Amino acid sequence: MQLPLQVTLRDISPSEAIEVYIRERAAKLEQFYDRIMSCRVVVEAPVRHHRKGGPYKVRIDLTVPGDELVVDRQVDEDLYVAIRDAFHVARRRLEDHARRQRGAVKVHEAAPRAHVGKLFPDEGHGFLETPDGREIYFHRNSVKDSGFDRLEIGTEVRFTEEPGEQGPQASTVTIVGKRHV
Repeated sequence: MQLPLQVTLRDISPSEAIEVYIRERAAKLEQFYDRIMSCRVVVEAPVRHHRKGGPYKVRIDLTVPGDELVVDRQVDEDLYVAIRDAFHVARRRLEDHARRQRGAVKVHEAAPRAHVGKLFPDEGHGFLETPDGREIYFHRNSVKDSGFDRLEIGTEVRFTEEPGEQGPQASTVTIVGKRHV
């Protein structure tokens, strides 16, 4: 598919080299996502200050199925670096959009909950009972914020499970609810 591309240069003398550079960068975007419907690039020259100009402003609007991705940056005093950096951000946004469409976005699950089922304070360990009835061993050093001494039978906790020498064990235990200081 030929990428529909519109390039606008504001306060910049038309230059074939700049246009070619932008077209090459836009063509590379199709390697990361081949369903781009349109691409508009606006490059503005810096407002001239009496001593020194500011950075070039580059805006890229990409229309893709179901969304519009916008990169609006003032990134560099060098025109080619500003264009390169703006297209780099556009590429990352296209990759993220493609991942979301594929359903490949990571979903972080909350740590499972349990309650303290058995507690052996003198020995420095105990067992958690999970909602599905499993017992998970934990050691006093696994309890965050020095909370082992605040634990009681029935205290609700979140935990991270890992295999232990004699079965499952909790590597991290966090008390749920109010923090006691």
